[in-house]
Amino acid sequence: LKNRIMTTSHEPAYPEDGMPKDRYRAYHVTRAKAGVAMTMTAGSAAVSRNSPPVFNNILAYKDEVVPWMKKLADECHDHGCAVMIQLTHLGRRTHWNKGDWLPAVSPSHAREAAHRAFPKKLEDWDIARIITDYADAAERMYEAGLDGIELQSYGHLMDQFWSPMTNTLEGPYGGSLDNRGRIVRDIIDGVRARCGADFIVGLRLSPERFDLQLADMRDFAQQVLNEGKIDFLDMSLWDIFKEPEEEQHKGRTLLSYFTELNRGSVALGVAGKLRTPDDINRAMAMDIDFVLLGRAAILHHDYPQKMQADPNFVPVANPVTSEYLRSEGLGEKFIAYMASWAGFVQD
Repeated sequence: LKNRIMTTSHEPAYPEDGMPKDRYRAYHVTRAKAGVAMTMTAGSAAVSRNSPPVFNNILAYKDEVVPWMKKLADECHDHGCAVMIQLTHLGRRTHWNKGDWLPAVSPSHAREAAHRAFPKKLEDWDIARIITDYADAAERMYEAGLDGIELQSYGHLMDQFWSPMTNTLEGPYGGSLDNRGRIVRDIIDGVRARCGADFIVGLRLSPERFDLQLADMRDFAQQVLNEGKIDFLDMSLWDIFKEPEEEQHKGRTLLSYFTELNRGSVALGVAGKLRTPDDINRAMAMDIDFVLLGRAAILHHDYPQKMQADPNFVPVANPVTSEYLRSEGLGEKFIAYMASWAGFVQD
């Protein structure tokens, strides 16, 4: 984390076997060559058979993924770029018609939407298996030579545990905030036991939406920071300069509720509408340690080099053409996916 610009953008794997093939690897290597300090791959790599990613991303629950990820990691390391992967379990967000036949699970029976699964309410043995699944997936990435993993929430299973609206469990994983956050702490412990202290472990939080309460997420973040078992906290804030949505917390930025926490040795990163060098400089002035670029790194594979050469450079504006995205290293399926984002692709 010695450098300040990371990328969370990713080239979807798309093949049905969920392995990172040449197109996927080339996307990340292109950004590694261009001065990105860390590339975060996969954007929701599945840790369990009953949690297939929506876009056929990396299947981290398969042993066959190790040599593929090792090839990617080795090539990025050759250019001085650290490599991490986001691990997740979708819980009730799993699509109803996907999976290797294990039923979707969640801390309640509540279905999220019509195209999502009808979840089975988690039992203790399900939770124990999922904790082990995370540790197994992290160990595969460790064996592949990756530098670390990030635990992703974003409405997925961890958020479903945190929210009292979607967690109706009783016992050690339901009820109080301490109980609702227990599975995340157990997952962190499991990863640490398998991969050691030098393996980077990060946690991404999205403190609004998904039936989450800002006060709960702030308290949970402080609890995790106090335990000091993660290396960084990644705040996905949609817009890092915005005020909170909850009326009682307005009058200051959403980010300020987290920069004021006692972080100890844990680094704090942010993501959310960081497009221009001015955005990044304003963010860095808000007492954070690094920024994570999503759309900006999709549009400019060499964003760090451009910003270092000209602190006032003006990024390309959306919508952009498909041909422009090809020149930035995007494959056809990634371009098709970006075309589903309103106003991103011109043609």
